[in-house]
Amino acid sequence: MTPATTKRKRANPEDVMADRQRERDVRGATRRSPRRSPTGPRPCRAPPSTRGIGFETAREFLAEGASVAITGRSRERLDEAARQLDGPLLTVVSDAGDVPGQAALASRLQAEWPKLDILMSNAADITHLPIEEWTEEAFDRLLATNLKSPFFLIKSLLPLFSRQSSIILVGSVSAFIGHENATVYGAAKAGLLSYARGLTYELKGRGIRVNGLSPGPTVTNAFKPLGPERQAAVYEGLRRTVPLHRLGTATELAKAAVYLASDESAYTAGTVLRVDGGIGELAC
Repeated sequence: MTPATTKRKRANPEDVMADRQRERDVRGATRRSPRRSPTGPRPCRAPPSTRGIGFETAREFLAEGASVAITGRSRERLDEAARQLDGPLLTVVSDAGDVPGQAALASRLQAEWPKLDILMSNAADITHLPIEEWTEEAFDRLLATNLKSPFFLIKSLLPLFSRQSSIILVGSVSAFIGHENATVYGAAKAGLLSYARGLTYELKGRGIRVNGLSPGPTVTNAFKPLGPERQAAVYEGLRRTVPLHRLGTATELAKAAVYLASDESAYTAGTVLRVDGGIGELAC
């Protein structure tokens, strides 16, 4: 996958961890919401990634009996994911930074399924720059991917959502903690998570629950390009910042997503579930 950054000035460890996530737009569509009914699958749109949180979330949804659609910019990456996943899977080439393209994506899903039970939006442009180096073009591109496209995708999918459906918006600990060169990224993720509150009320008559999921430092394959020594150093540096003294796993995040999509969280709406080892509380 191609990193979403333009230039990167000493990107913090979380950003290295999240590298290559732009294509990993975890939108899911299943014919059966996890743990809802043992019969009759329902549609869920889930993560399109061959690594990390997106891939593991797709795997968990499929294990729960969901029919899953995954999206990404790279057909090669999507095909790689499909070879590793077992179950009813639809792969759709789609660029999360293309705002007009979200309506086309919604139309494709409508052509495949009569309804959609779960939408998980995990796409991210993780550009980190000092304020002096930001251009308006880079700023607009990040907001298009992280904030604008998810909103217009949800709008386009409204006719397809079933009652008691679940929307999961994947944020970041950067929405709660300020750190070097992360002003724009953190602001976009904070805005995305605010959709959970606003849309919960705006869609209250439709039976749609909207929640945020905020990961902290998590072990993913994105660290591998750093090499074993650098990777170990990054992990150790992150571990020291987390109150639980360890990093999260992609499986832990995936299981949290399944919870937010299931009937077990039927009374949970308009909130953000932080799966970050307590690091987000350091800013509170």
